[in-house]
Amino acid sequence: MNAPLHSSEFNAIQTAEQLAEQFAQTAAERDKKGGNPKFERDLIRQSGLLALSIPEQYGGQGANWDTIFQTIRAIARVDSSVAHVYGFHHLLIATVQLFAQPEQYKKWFEDTAKNNLFWGNTLNPLDRRTTAQQISENEFIFHGDKSFCSGSIDSDILLCSGYDSASKLLIGVIPTQRDGVSFLGDWNNMGQRQTDSGTSHFEQVKIYKDELLLNPGPLSTPYSGLRPLIAQLIFVNLFLGVAEGAFTVAKETVRQQKAWSSSLVDQAVNDPYTQKHFAEFYVQLESVRLLTQKAIETIQWAWNIGENLTAEQRGKVSIAIATAKIAATNSSLFITQNIFQVMGARATTAKLNLDRFWRNVRTQTLHDPIDYKYQEVGEWILTEQVPKPSFYS
Repeated sequence: MNAPLHSSEFNAIQTAEQLAEQFAQTAAERDKKGGNPKFERDLIRQSGLLALSIPEQYGGQGANWDTIFQTIRAIARVDSSVAHVYGFHHLLIATVQLFAQPEQYKKWFEDTAKNNLFWGNTLNPLDRRTTAQQISENEFIFHGDKSFCSGSIDSDILLCSGYDSASKLLIGVIPTQRDGVSFLGDWNNMGQRQTDSGTSHFEQVKIYKDELLLNPGPLSTPYSGLRPLIAQLIFVNLFLGVAEGAFTVAKETVRQQKAWSSSLVDQAVNDPYTQKHFAEFYVQLESVRLLTQKAIETIQWAWNIGENLTAEQRGKVSIAIATAKIAATNSSLFITQNIFQVMGARATTAKLNLDRFWRNVRTQTLHDPIDYKYQEVGEWILTEQVPKPSFYS
């Protein structure tokens, strides 16, 4: 797990799969406990995966998006909470690349790669309770609360935001240990129980101008507008990973079972009704995999274009990802609910905690309403108008 960051032998996907094997041993019990997965986060720190999305010139791996998303999905198959905070780490690094310039983020990235720093999220643009007040030419004060702060606890660097008196969103990068920053630890939801997605509090926190992402700033160009699309594609891979994990558990369970007493066969694997259910699961998974792969290819294409990306090109990426998200949402909810139909009553024992697959995707699929993804895709089909950039589209 201690692969050197620059080793040509470092295999990110294999490393993520090895971590997943270890996480799987305790995932069910940790889901019941909730709280912070400190041990698992430290294993990720030691693995070298936190530098995966950092460009090579800053000491990172410079991986492509396909590799990054595959590592997220590998972990999500067994532990969607840890996959969530790990995925958000890479989202926040991408956010800085898209909203700022190399001369600003160079040191942050070098420190992250060298010291295996974990980034945490206190952005949430819908929560306007944190205010940003300028007190001098180079100093600002952030004050207030921020909800849904995934991965904030046990992070090393925070992406934070506040609104100034003109209702302008200001986004900053600060050390998590900055004076005045605290976490309430109040995340107690039915799913994603180890994401620490509770409330962060900023008590007169000083933020310097060179810590604010002002050039080009949030969503100010089509290229910087890729940020929310990367976030949505992280969700797609989370949902797909959870569905794949639930499918694997169901398959392994059924292979050990006798058929129902009324069946004409002895083993469950030979029962035609059971086979039909698994065929339906498989078809849905394959469909989502193909749509997800297409979405990943489009985001990589747009990322490679860089600052010359046009609004129309960005819009096409948005449609590809919205399409994949609709499919991933519906299929993950369907599969995680219906695996019990093939596994039977014994699978509902609290000891196995198999309902966590459904609870996790049910919770995370509510991040933003899927109805508006249907609306965006439908509008594009009928009018050829692509979605306007926002933090959710």
